[in-house]
Amino acid sequence: MSGPAAPLPVRLYGVAANLIAPLAYRRVRAKLEAQGTAPSRVKERMGRATLARPEGRLLWLHAASVGESLSVLGLIDELGRQHPDLSFLITSGTATSAQIVTNRLPPRTQHQFAPLDSRRAVDRFLDHWRPDAGVFVESELWPNMLRGAKARGLPLALINARISENSARNWKRLAKTARHLLDHFTLIHCQNTRTARHFHDIGITQAAPGVNLKSLSGALPYDTGELTRLQNLIGPRPLWLAASTHPGEDEVMIEAHKALLKDHPEALLILVPRHPERATAIEAKMAEAGLNTARRSTGMALTPETQTYLADTLGEMGLWYALSPVTCLCGSFTPVGGHNPYEPAHARSALLHGPLYANFSDTYADLGAQEASKEVPDAKMLSGALHTLLSDPQSLDTARDKSHAFAAAQADALHDTAQTLSKALSLG
Repeated sequence: MSGPAAPLPVRLYGVAANLIAPLAYRRVRAKLEAQGTAPSRVKERMGRATLARPEGRLLWLHAASVGESLSVLGLIDELGRQHPDLSFLITSGTATSAQIVTNRLPPRTQHQFAPLDSRRAVDRFLDHWRPDAGVFVESELWPNMLRGAKARGLPLALINARISENSARNWKRLAKTARHLLDHFTLIHCQNTRTARHFHDIGITQAAPGVNLKSLSGALPYDTGELTRLQNLIGPRPLWLAASTHPGEDEVMIEAHKALLKDHPEALLILVPRHPERATAIEAKMAEAGLNTARRSTGMALTPETQTYLADTLGEMGLWYALSPVTCLCGSFTPVGGHNPYEPAHARSALLHGPLYANFSDTYADLGAQEASKEVPDAKMLSGALHTLLSDPQSLDTARDKSHAFAAAQADALHDTAQTLSKALSLG
């Protein structure tokens, strides 16, 4: 690929990526098809488009997975209002992101799977879509994709960038390579000042701190009729939500719920696994714990005797946040790094979380400082916090109001962020 002279690690990566692309594609194809992706769409991973390019100007936004993809939907809405002639393409790599994002696409927006980072796949993709500018989200830095886009003269931006302390140390050891990749961007918008400082340390002067885009996405959508139906079914029962659990966290949630049932025998736990394919194993754990469980994907009825409701469906998280007065946000009891707290906060759900939230360290620090969330390190502390909230309606209302106020205070930055991005990418 043409473009700036690349450091040796980038050149070696380019050769290796091209050589292993056929093997990588076989693995990706098997995984996507196993997760329900239509075989006709899998070829998008080799840069073979399955949709026509829209007429006029096109902005391409590339994200890794669900969280990153959802974080830009509000930004696309705002950019669409500011630029009525602009169309949008979102690319991502996972089956889950494709399923969820496709159901929430803003006007004039299409989704495709991202091409593998080989020269041929990237060239096919760019030849078909011919974007006028590109936006990469968080930490998606694919060298061949970046260099191919830049060689065609595309202005590029990196938004919502974040970097861990460990990654920062590695980047400093490979500062020349890091600068080569990051210099492809005319704008680098960072989630926090720590990330901007790490970029400055390796000579990336265009990096600037800004608001976390995940704070601007607003409340997740949901089916209002289904919300009313479930509210009528559950009635006044004490209710809490364990959102986006990962392996090792289901047991913590189950243990906490069993302890809660001693004082609140009518309490109901709604547990939503981050990956629904784990539902059968989780259901077995609930049965082993002696809990009466209903599983949503199989159509099991939620009855007064149901103690745990296993919500193993995609695209309904907005429903569970709107339904549940208390959310324990998982991905924070095992070293996953935490998940987006703004989504339940926008839905006015009181927030509990574990101690491992490196991906949102600044956000959780601000939440804690404003008493808008509570950290609970284990099942015992979690059950205690749940007991306190569910026993005292006034305390629960206060906690819900504080979480909602925290999320609402972030919304004013969306307009400014869209304008900054428009200027950097010469969108007019």
